[in-house]
Amino acid sequence: MMNLHDTQFSAKPATAKRKFQKNPLMIAVASLALSAVALPAAASNWWNANPGVSIGSRTINVKTKGALGNGSHDDTAAIQATINALPSSGGTVYIPAGHYMINALKSISLRSHTKLQMDPNATLEVIPNGSSRYELIQAFKVNNVRIVGGKLLGDRTRHKGRTGEWGYGINVSGSSQVVISNVHVSNFWGDGVWIGAAGATRLHNLVRSNYITVNGLVSDNNRRQALSIGPSQHVYIVNSTFKNTNGTKPQAGIDIEPGVQGPVDTIRLEHNTFSGNRGNGIELHANITGITIANNTLASNYGFGVLAVAGGPFDLGSNHATRNGLAGVGMSGTAHNAKIHNNTLQYNSTRYVSPTRAGGATSRDIQIGSNTRAITQTANTLSPRK
Repeated sequence: MMNLHDTQFSAKPATAKRKFQKNPLMIAVASLALSAVALPAAASNWWNANPGVSIGSRTINVKTKGALGNGSHDDTAAIQATINALPSSGGTVYIPAGHYMINALKSISLRSHTKLQMDPNATLEVIPNGSSRYELIQAFKVNNVRIVGGKLLGDRTRHKGRTGEWGYGINVSGSSQVVISNVHVSNFWGDGVWIGAAGATRLHNLVRSNYITVNGLVSDNNRRQALSIGPSQHVYIVNSTFKNTNGTKPQAGIDIEPGVQGPVDTIRLEHNTFSGNRGNGIELHANITGITIANNTLASNYGFGVLAVAGGPFDLGSNHATRNGLAGVGMSGTAHNAKIHNNTLQYNSTRYVSPTRAGGATSRDIQIGSNTRAITQTANTLSPRK
């Protein structure tokens, strides 16, 4: 067993019942009714890159409520008024091409059964503030929501304060059946995207997010994390790019770190790219279980490609990790029950070994700490020996 480098980038916490009579006909009717309910996904395959979401039929253009999109006018109230003008059944808020300035201390608050449809040439930019905490878009205790297209731009280059790390592009808390697709998120004071719970702890009305899909996201040059996952379940991240996170630790591409707030389970990260992050590509902490990391590319991150310091079980298969500053995969602390298989892990530990040179110990590409347990390695391709 090899000990991990002391300089690992992982230490800082991111911190109506109904009764049916026993009548065969009524039971049959009930069964038919239940079969007609649209579930998020089949039980055997819960993930879907484009899941069905129930959105109302009405569409309103934000320009009809006074949004200007001229790069100087505060369009927060106009966009929120558009959302609020939708009927209770929801609908689509359309944001045409333009540059919309947003007061992220007020936020754009989404409602259930609503789609925020941004033109590919629409940019929503945070008006610079000095707060340690804000969110440009929030989905708080809602369901059936889509956030599609456009660019979200944070204030990190013009932020007026020096403290805090919780300025988010998108904050999904205590919500279900939310889809984020083809959005570009950059330059936020904290995380590009946060997915987690509403409520302090499981003893205090904790509501975890459930059935969240992120597809085609680009999260670039955010200060703390490209994307963070707190207490939640059934989160599917696919076809997305997480790069160039830098500014305040952990500085990861994706950090799954619920802490003591509540558990994380049933997460799938697939066909994503992690590159140029100042910390680790993917970082895994305690109180998490059922994590699948498959077919991802992790390259040129300053820390590990994937690092687990606790939690499990994990399944890491068919990933490609190369030229990361530390090992391609690291298991340390109390991480347990991890299957590491069919990965290509080559030319890593570039902080210690030339990325163009063959040879070096196996620990160059994969490191297993002495306190971990039930870690298996199968059919991985490592750096060629001299």
